Amino acid sequence: MTPGNELLFLALGGSGEIGMNVNLYGSQGKWVMVDLGLTFADPAYPGVELVLPDLSFIEERRDDLLGIVLTHGHEDHIGAIPYLAADLGVPLYATPFTAGLIRQKLDEEGLSEEVELNVIDNEGSFALGPFGFRYMPLAHSIPEGNALLIETPYGRVFHTGDWKLDEQPLLGTPSTPEELTAIGDQGVLALVCDSTNVFNPQASGSEGDVREGLLQTIAGAKGRVLVTTFASNAARLQTLGEVAHATGRKLCVAGRSLDRIISTAKAAGYLKDFPPTVDWDDVMDLPRSEVMIIATGGQGEARAALARIAFGMHPIKLDEGDLVVFSSKQIPGNEIAIGRIQNELATRGILMVTDKQADVHVSGHPGRPELEAMYRWIRPQILLPVHGERRHMAEQARLGLATGVPHAVVQSNGDLLRLAPGAPAIIGKEGVGRLVLDGDVILPADGATMNERRRVALHGQISVALALDGKGRLVGCPTLRTQGVPVEEDKAAFLEEAAGEAAEALNKGSKDQEALRERVRLAVRRTATRWTGKKPVVDVLLIQA
Repeated sequence: MTPGNELLFLALGGSGEIGMNVNLYGSQGKWVMVDLGLTFADPAYPGVELVLPDLSFIEERRDDLLGIVLTHGHEDHIGAIPYLAADLGVPLYATPFTAGLIRQKLDEEGLSEEVELNVIDNEGSFALGPFGFRYMPLAHSIPEGNALLIETPYGRVFHTGDWKLDEQPLLGTPSTPEELTAIGDQGVLALVCDSTNVFNPQASGSEGDVREGLLQTIAGAKGRVLVTTFASNAARLQTLGEVAHATGRKLCVAGRSLDRIISTAKAAGYLKDFPPTVDWDDVMDLPRSEVMIIATGGQGEARAALARIAFGMHPIKLDEGDLVVFSSKQIPGNEIAIGRIQNELATRGILMVTDKQADVHVSGHPGRPELEAMYRWIRPQILLPVHGERRHMAEQARLGLATGVPHAVVQSNGDLLRLAPGAPAIIGKEGVGRLVLDGDVILPADGATMNERRRVALHGQISVALALDGKGRLVGCPTLRTQGVPVEEDKAAFLEEAAGEAAEALNKGSKDQEALRERVRLAVRRTATRWTGKKPVVDVLLIQA
């Protein structure tokens, strides 16, 4: 599908889900991509940590793709770049801080020479074929959160990226209501807008308010204080640096991602007054009341600093009466992992404060009052909700229509939407999907490997080895090995019966090896089902004696 004299929109990720944002705009025979993110795996992907978008649609049309424009540096917007961008073979465009994070990713993968990365000044402009782009700063929980004002032959698109309103931003200067109103005055065809917090009836709040909440919480602590937050939230790091100074505490940082964010932020001109830090060994020699630690792992990640500290597997130690502050939102799906860490901390007598007890966190996404304000300023003809599950996007569409936006379209990944000319309409459905990074290999999320792994995880696995003589007769007894099959103390009896069933199946029917192998497989699986109610994966090995 090649765009004609029209303006098309196609989400390959991030519509109908929170994370993995990939959006395409098409016009005059060309495509541009906005963001290339990933998401994190859940138990449906055993053995996998990262999930990537399937870009087959645009890979088949890479000659028509002009470039990838990045709104900001969160993993759900840039995380797939080191795995997928080189195959697309097009340049990347990002503002300085975001470009610094991308450069680190490309360096780690040895791709810096293969992928062209263009650094665009904050509030800078550039053109790609029939598209013009201008970065418009908006507040978010990372430096250089940007909207994109996209000029097209069929009207202007205001693509918000992730955003919020903040009257007291600590890093950067967001666009003012007057500047956004001026954009609306010039006419906007479509507002493509973050839907994450649409059910929140309140504004998301200011980073300045968090400073006061953290200051009060930490000032009252008697022992060591550990604060865990999203590593990418450099504004929160700035806040924590100020709080450490105000409370007379030395600062220690635990987590490689925090180190990367701090160094990149400083290189881009942020965190200029961030206090010097002490290392892990020295911090343990300081009086407990003079210590403040910033650590990764607030979402329960098993290998992050907080989990290792909580379970005593880190040089930094916490003792009874110390305080852990969760300065982050609990992302849905992480409750069990976070609860595991919090229970361990509670067992050790370590105190905890979350955003439910004190003002120690604000969201980086807009609540309903902020969305309504954006509609009034931008005054689009079309509202196109993105960055949310279906319920979020449908609710934002209703909110926009109720606020006076003429048209709102709820689309999903793969829906090909014509924005202009004429009324907006979904005109087709394109293939989308998910890939997984499994070790060093990228695989289909629902391909043979992952489906086999799910079956093994659910039912267990049995290996059966049989030795045959030249006439296809059994030599000795079948040998069986099980993994994850729930036979426990009955294992010996089960193996004996299953071996007997395998031997009996060998002597029934054709001597063709494939037919023989299938008879043995089914016989052993039936035995396992009879014993356990499970249907394990059964592998049969025939050995010619």
